[in-house]
Amino acid sequence: MRFSIHGTKSLTVLLGVATVLLTVLGCQKKLGSKEASNPSKEIALTESRPDYDFPFYDPSLSLDDRVQDLISRLTLEEKADQMMHNTNAIERLGIPPYSWWNEALHGVGRSGVATVFPQAIGLGATFDEDLALRVSSAISDEARAMHNASKAKGYFKRYSGLTFWTPNINIFRDPRWGRGQETYGEDPYLTSRLGTAFVKGLQGDHPKYLKTAACAKHYAVHSGPEKLRHEFDAKANPKDLWETYLPAFEALVNTDVEAVMCAYNSTNGAPCCANTYLISDVLLDQWGFKGHVLSDCWAIVDFYTPSDKGGHGTVKTAAQASALAVKSRVSLNCGSTYLEGIPEAVKQGLLTEAEVDRELATLLKTRFKLGLFDPAGSHHYDDISVDVVDSEAHRALAREVAQKGIVMLKNNGALPLKNDLARYFVTGPHAANSDVLLGNYFGVNPKLVTVLEGTAGAVDHASQLQYRMGIMLDRPNANPQDWTTPNAGKSDATIAVLGISGLLEGEEGESIASATLGDRFEYGLPANQLEFLRKLRKEAGQLPIITVVTGGSPIDLAEVQALSDAVLFVWYPGEEGGNAIADIIFGKVSPSGRLPITFPKSYEQLPAYEDYTMKGRTYKYMEKEPLYPFGFGLSYTSFSYGVPKLSSNSISSNETVKVTVEVTNSGKVDSDEVVQLYVTDMDASFEVPNFQLQGVKRSHFKAGESKLLTFELGPKAFEMVNDKGERLIESGTFKIYIGGSSPMKKSIVLGAPKMGEVTIELK
Repeated sequence: MRFSIHGTKSLTVLLGVATVLLTVLGCQKKLGSKEASNPSKEIALTESRPDYDFPFYDPSLSLDDRVQDLISRLTLEEKADQMMHNTNAIERLGIPPYSWWNEALHGVGRSGVATVFPQAIGLGATFDEDLALRVSSAISDEARAMHNASKAKGYFKRYSGLTFWTPNINIFRDPRWGRGQETYGEDPYLTSRLGTAFVKGLQGDHPKYLKTAACAKHYAVHSGPEKLRHEFDAKANPKDLWETYLPAFEALVNTDVEAVMCAYNSTNGAPCCANTYLISDVLLDQWGFKGHVLSDCWAIVDFYTPSDKGGHGTVKTAAQASALAVKSRVSLNCGSTYLEGIPEAVKQGLLTEAEVDRELATLLKTRFKLGLFDPAGSHHYDDISVDVVDSEAHRALAREVAQKGIVMLKNNGALPLKNDLARYFVTGPHAANSDVLLGNYFGVNPKLVTVLEGTAGAVDHASQLQYRMGIMLDRPNANPQDWTTPNAGKSDATIAVLGISGLLEGEEGESIASATLGDRFEYGLPANQLEFLRKLRKEAGQLPIITVVTGGSPIDLAEVQALSDAVLFVWYPGEEGGNAIADIIFGKVSPSGRLPITFPKSYEQLPAYEDYTMKGRTYKYMEKEPLYPFGFGLSYTSFSYGVPKLSSNSISSNETVKVTVEVTNSGKVDSDEVVQLYVTDMDASFEVPNFQLQGVKRSHFKAGESKLLTFELGPKAFEMVNDKGERLIESGTFKIYIGGSSPMKKSIVLGAPKMGEVTIELK
């Protein structure tokens, strides 16, 4: 059949007829580069369709050619839709829906049954990057398995994809921030090491395909106040920006993280998702980032929400906001703005379709690298089955992480307990509470082990175990009768499980018992919990009280320490938390966790929450004596450190030096030790940190064993950041500390071993 076509209108009519006919025949193929689709139509595609004869389905073509071929077939409206966090299907091209939004902070989150690992801050407390790699590798195994199962069912709901918006590598600069639990702590070096390991495990090591796509968030200078996050302008001077807030992001970019999420807040006067300096100048130009940038969810709505209504008020309309974000190189909109805003911005001349294509191309590359447009079986990730989900191996790993992250803050000899005492008493609002195992951004699990259950599984069958909750989380009991505390005087040991939970700290909207949207402006435990502990102490007399404290941020535990014989800070310890805590309490494992954040004595020791300068904050700049120092944690054994030895006492600024130290387990219990190395510039011409972490080695020591541990310090370890934000190395004397804690005041007083010290000259 031959057609003679004259004019655009006739062509459109004939193409429409042909499209309908081919659809009916079930053999629709390409008819032009801009075929229309009905993006809201529900279809039953179970995977991308390589049997459709389009070049973008051909794996032998280059990535760029495939992406450009796909873009050439989309209407402007479809392009806008494909730049949303929930995309619609394009049936005529065989493309199923896809949701970009997925979470994997400490296990596949919000998607269904998965292994629930300890919250990120608990992983931070392990100081163990190898463990972080093993955890994220297990998570990405489960993610692929769950995605494969969902795809086979034709399910494309949110949290079923392969693009994970984790890790959170913001710096936990202030303990009032409720989302600090999502981070690895207050130190940029530790955050960089754990964050890069986590990204490697999520993204895999296939030469062509991503296992999953990781995302560094929230870029940048984002750490509260939670209540003001949609309108707040975080002012960071160049020194703090480059010394504290940006290093971890740079480290993850150098590890080829696939995505970066821009934050809600403004930084130095511009919203982060329209911040030319942060995105264009630093991320793209200076660091050479090749992945895609996405907005935090509904952050672009903040552009056109007036400042008096809680937004930035940068522009007036969704079209203007879309144009600003796309021109700022934000490829993916989590929210609602791009869908209507991009076509309208192009129509108004605020944005060109070429600019839209540029950002869509960057975004689509991620889906191609995940293999979402390739035939099933193109890589071994398609073969990962649901057998790995919450497998015995993954449960054992979750237990290991919890064990290694638990920090013992006090022990007067009460621990470890024998497991065959006549009677134990377990009490407190969190003893049987599974919520405190989870933290935020969690998965679900059919076998969550509470502290009560872990204790019950550890004690001898001849022993009695009594339990009463005793009190509620944060309010006095309405019933004046006390049937609980007298048990402390009748039991050989009392285990009181206190602390805070996601009801009191977390993200805006989730912490439903918090009047401050998840931030914490009361530093201590809830008053009713302290009063309860006082009563337990009075009843127990000389009998031991072991206090287990849950939470994701520093807490004033001064009175808790005074009232308790031993104190364990357990974070949000995951599905095996109860077993791991019992392992520590009964001596199956020696505690070895370290604090990845400084515990001040009070908020009065800190600058104002809204002040983003680092002066007076964290172990680097805090001059006052803390309650507990960064890097601190006790053990069931004792360690001693020799004098560090240098491969050279004097080096030039471009040389590497080896530092060797002998570490001895001088006690009678096998245990891990977290050996930490800190550097101080003694002769700096500008303000520098008191000391800063530049090396970590976690090692297992048998009782009485000694080991020689070696650190290599390259030029970067001696770099300091001046007031202009410039990294440089000045000649002079540097002091190197090596020990089981930071050199902050009070470390040794609390029981940390004396550090080894040595000086080196840089020429």
